[in-house]
Amino acid sequence: MQANVNIVALVVTYNRLAQLQRTVAALLACPQDVLGAVVVVDNCSTDGTSAWLAAQTDCRLRVERLAQNRGGAGGFAHGIDIVRAQDDPDWVVVMDDDARPLPGALQLFHGLLQQGTFAGVEGVAAAVRHPDGQICRMNRPTVNPFWHLPVFLRTLLGGGRAAFHLNDAAFDSAQALPIDGASFVGLFLSREGLARAGVPDARLFLYAEDAIYTMTLTRRGGRLVFAPQIRFEHDTASLSPGGMVMPVWKVYYYHRNRLFLYRLAAGPAFWLLLPLWLYSWPRLARHYAPTDRPALRRLIWRAFRDAIRGDTSLEHAAVLRLASGEDDPRPSTRDNG
Repeated sequence: MQANVNIVALVVTYNRLAQLQRTVAALLACPQDVLGAVVVVDNCSTDGTSAWLAAQTDCRLRVERLAQNRGGAGGFAHGIDIVRAQDDPDWVVVMDDDARPLPGALQLFHGLLQQGTFAGVEGVAAAVRHPDGQICRMNRPTVNPFWHLPVFLRTLLGGGRAAFHLNDAAFDSAQALPIDGASFVGLFLSREGLARAGVPDARLFLYAEDAIYTMTLTRRGGRLVFAPQIRFEHDTASLSPGGMVMPVWKVYYYHRNRLFLYRLAAGPAFWLLLPLWLYSWPRLARHYAPTDRPALRRLIWRAFRDAIRGDTSLEHAAVLRLASGEDDPRPSTRDNG
């Protein structure tokens, strides 16, 4: 049994004011005895977000405005640092600005905590769907195939992504299910989980920082579960049909960080599988307009090189220059997140 639970919500936002307004409203509609504070990290938005946040009067809402856009990874790293230092909550629930709990979701989580349902658990992933009720593909929790032989065999035999992501039946289950990785949408992290995993790597900027963080938590012995009865809405689709990542500069982060994730998940087997990934990625160019393909190839090859070296020093401005066709800049040793 866990009484008087202190829960804090953490939202990272960048230039999506209309979505943020809906998310903040949904959070502040939750009773104060369930949700003690809402912390919004504003990634230097330029769309009026700062002014709107400054005009809010609810005492539970706190704003951290960054001096520059540090991406989702930098925003969550900063926010988790602040929340741990200022609130030291029993649990923090994290989400993007275009994601929010459905009515009653936080109250349900709070009640389950008080019943002892999540005793010994350090992270709880909610069931995330689009507004139309469809399961949100990018937010399906995962089981690492390299840690579970049956899952590995299903993947090896052609199961693909579906082999190691939770299936639709898991979303209809009434019981919590063990998982190895989850997204930063509707993810509840306990004080113990935060202590075990630390803060996300701000240098990742965006893409896969959540999967890397949660798999680091489970690899270090933390227990992570999927709770299908706790429901969130995610009102977005960041990947375009056909495997495209747009705008094209995002290709660098997407592929570099995926390799970091694969290396974490696969361990020594990573080096055996690396040629397969190296072969398949350049073929993605067929999905892009001919004018984008040179940039795509530059970004993928630089992502591959930096991932192999474990190099996260390339600054965001340099990524943009690389995408635009300027000379490949030398990595800076200064870390901007």
